[in-house]
Amino acid sequence: MARFEKYPSHVMGSDWLHTAIILNMDTLKDRVAIITGAGRGIGRATARLFAREGAHLVLFSRTASHLAEATSEIAQAGGQALSIVGDVSREADVDALFQQVMDTYGRVDILVNCAGIVAVRPFVEMDVSTWDSVIAVNLRGTFLCCLKAFQLMAAQQHGVIINFSSLSGVRGVEKFPGLSAYNVSKSGVAGLTEILAVEGEPYNIRVCAVSPGAVDTEMLQQAAPHLKAGMTPDDMAEIVLFLVGDSGRKLSGTNIEIFSNR
Repeated sequence: MARFEKYPSHVMGSDWLHTAIILNMDTLKDRVAIITGAGRGIGRATARLFAREGAHLVLFSRTASHLAEATSEIAQAGGQALSIVGDVSREADVDALFQQVMDTYGRVDILVNCAGIVAVRPFVEMDVSTWDSVIAVNLRGTFLCCLKAFQLMAAQQHGVIINFSSLSGVRGVEKFPGLSAYNVSKSGVAGLTEILAVEGEPYNIRVCAVSPGAVDTEMLQQAAPHLKAGMTPDDMAEIVLFLVGDSGRKLSGTNIEIFSNR
């Protein structure tokens, strides 16, 4: 059974986390990390941090201009990244992503699924196209990337997968009107993470989820502009680094719920 941890954002940003991250330094050196949704927000911040920690980065996004900006930031800081344009909801794009990574590096050590979209629409006005588009990116896209990574990692006998869910997908947490498709998609991501942690154990594959509340991103402004964010994308990137490093080795199956709404 998955373990669920609840942390207010001020705890996750406290001294113990920064100490753990310092102890984790160099744990990503030469590790191959794929980050989806890497063109902006949490994915972009995670890419910057992973680059500083020495990872071989692969950035994936469907917006070429965002990828170019992220890659330029990393290069200016002395890092390098392979950027690939594609849509996580398209099986052919995901297959091509992993094939290019294997052709380049021969393995996948880390997958961070940050890609996501939101559509604000009251359920009484919901249409199938809008529903399908949100589910396709947030849940199907996470599934497709996990599937390819899982198969490769099982053959390698190691790997780490971090999936981004949300407090919107957590039972008992305040919900906001108009986000039915988003809530369902993120609940699905949490459920997928739980079972993959169980099935990954024999292959030494760790799978965790992170369920933040309000983070200062463009998506927050679109989905819930009335909320004040208690965390930045850089704060979230530090948590992801903690989870993929050696300090997170006992946390497979965990869904980190971060109450960052203000």
